[in-house]
Amino acid sequence: MTQSRHRSAGAVALGHDAFLDIVANLVGILIILVVILGSRTREVAEAIKEKSATDPQAAASDLITDTPLSVEAIQQRIEDLETESQRAIEALADSQRLEREIRRSDAQLAEIARQRGQLMDLVNMAKAAWEDKKTELDSKDIQRGQAEAKIAAAKKELEDLQQARSRVESSDRPVVAVSHLPTPMAKTVFGEEVHFRLKAGLLSVVPIDRLVAEIQRDLQRVAPGGRDGVLDSAVGPVQGFVARYEMEKSREMVSRGGQVATATRVQLTSMVLEPLNEPHGQPLAEVLASNGNLLDVELAGRLPDKTTVTVWVYPDSFGEFRRLKEHLYGRGYATAARPLPMNRPIAGGPQGSKSIAQ
Repeated sequence: MTQSRHRSAGAVALGHDAFLDIVANLVGILIILVVILGSRTREVAEAIKEKSATDPQAAASDLITDTPLSVEAIQQRIEDLETESQRAIEALADSQRLEREIRRSDAQLAEIARQRGQLMDLVNMAKAAWEDKKTELDSKDIQRGQAEAKIAAAKKELEDLQQARSRVESSDRPVVAVSHLPTPMAKTVFGEEVHFRLKAGLLSVVPIDRLVAEIQRDLQRVAPGGRDGVLDSAVGPVQGFVARYEMEKSREMVSRGGQVATATRVQLTSMVLEPLNEPHGQPLAEVLASNGNLLDVELAGRLPDKTTVTVWVYPDSFGEFRRLKEHLYGRGYATAARPLPMNRPIAGGPQGSKSIAQ
């Protein structure tokens, strides 16, 4: 439909151009004739005027004719002049009429151009609407294709599940024995507490009590010094572990027996326990398989009902922790787990929480 409109509009424009060319040619020819007639008349008038100035009688005879003419010839000459004049008048009228036609054609062409502009605007609007509709259809096709792909994947997964279910139903179901450890209500530890670390399947003793005693002695050593503020230091190694800690030293006013005096206050703010070298410890399988191992040594002389075993365990040793818990449960010891993220050391402080044993 758009192409037919373009062709009709082009045909109309071509027809008007040809019409204008024809009119311009006719007007040009008429103008040339009028100019030639005017120039001839002006030449004849000037020649008669010159002869009148030199010889009036000769000029009068030349005006009539160069040779003696009869009355009929003179009358014919006058009629010819009148005919030429009438033709010139008609040519002028035709020229004016053609000019009016040209102006009317120009007006029609302007109106046609305006209408053509409106049609082009409508065509552009129709094209834009079509492009928008086409984009919308394309997006719907894409969404439909994605939905069909998801449906096909879901059908395939459903078929796989149905086949797996059929295989399971047709096969003999093996009996799986699940080991179960009684889980008593958790309670906060208030008795003796022994600390171990499980990392990379290796079990090691964490001598927290001995390291804390070393820190206390170190605090007593630095207390008399003159430097205040936050201080850091380290103690150890003890059984392969060192303790890095921070303390805060300050001077405060205290009242003793009604008298005010200055006292030095030293407080532990944080503590980090790390082994000197990694990996550290013994494989749990070897520890549980041998007698007189580090587990036996550490638990020797401790009563099971008054001792809690706290295990600092990393994600790579959760399976080993369950085996250790089964072993300790068989020996009557309550076990507390302290899970740690990988690459996170054992840390503590004055605001730390107590272990929860089961």
